[in-house]
Amino acid sequence: MDSAPSLFDLPEPAPWNARELAALKQLEQNPLELLSPDWAQQLAPLEPVLRTLGAMLSGEYDAGTRFLPPPTRVLRALGSPMAEVKVLIVGQDPYPTPGHSVGLAFSVDRQTRPLPRSLNNIYRELQADLGIAPAAHGDLSAWAGQGVLLLNRVLTVAPGAAGSHRRRGWEEVTEAVIAALAARNKPLVSVLWGKDAQRLAPLLEGTAVIESAHPSPLSASRGFFGSRPFSRANDLLSAQGASPVEWKLPA
Repeated sequence: MDSAPSLFDLPEPAPWNARELAALKQLEQNPLELLSPDWAQQLAPLEPVLRTLGAMLSGEYDAGTRFLPPPTRVLRALGSPMAEVKVLIVGQDPYPTPGHSVGLAFSVDRQTRPLPRSLNNIYRELQADLGIAPAAHGDLSAWAGQGVLLLNRVLTVAPGAAGSHRRRGWEEVTEAVIAALAARNKPLVSVLWGKDAQRLAPLLEGTAVIESAHPSPLSASRGFFGSRPFSRANDLLSAQGASPVEWKLPA
């Protein structure tokens, strides 16, 4: 996640349409219906926590406070099947700039410009590691479609206020997600960038883990650059009998 912009520089969030408002209600009343069936089954014991989080978000909206990403995208990362996950990349919390966070860690919509600085650094390392030129856009959904779970530690944030929804309950949900992946006895490589993500390593004991500094401009030069996470992840997948990820993004 990048540093939050000044509140004076924030663009106004787009108004939520009827679909977003229906999703907000669903987050409070039936959040498991927003997940893939296998994730819904796995996280059923945490439905009360998810509903409490949905109620918190609804309360903020009723009080005139918005949050990011919009309701339809809050649980987007868990909309793809758990069974297909083979790489886990852990982020911190969503980008706090309106229009940037899309429910997949480090990703933005295809039309977003300029790209977040952390994402630019990811592309820079991808080119150094595998010779893949940076994409002209920041849409990482093609990675997600190959079984790369782009999971933020916390799934919502207030505009312009990085870390504002930490310790509200999301950590319990994402820890359960990570523990469930580690317990499947299926190929898995986890990429933990930065100290926040690395605190999750005990949940991944017995699985392949790649750790380095975070790609943020504040830390990328202290161990992220040169860490070769993409080639190392593919090597570890191959060693487990799984197919590698095609890290080159479509134009």
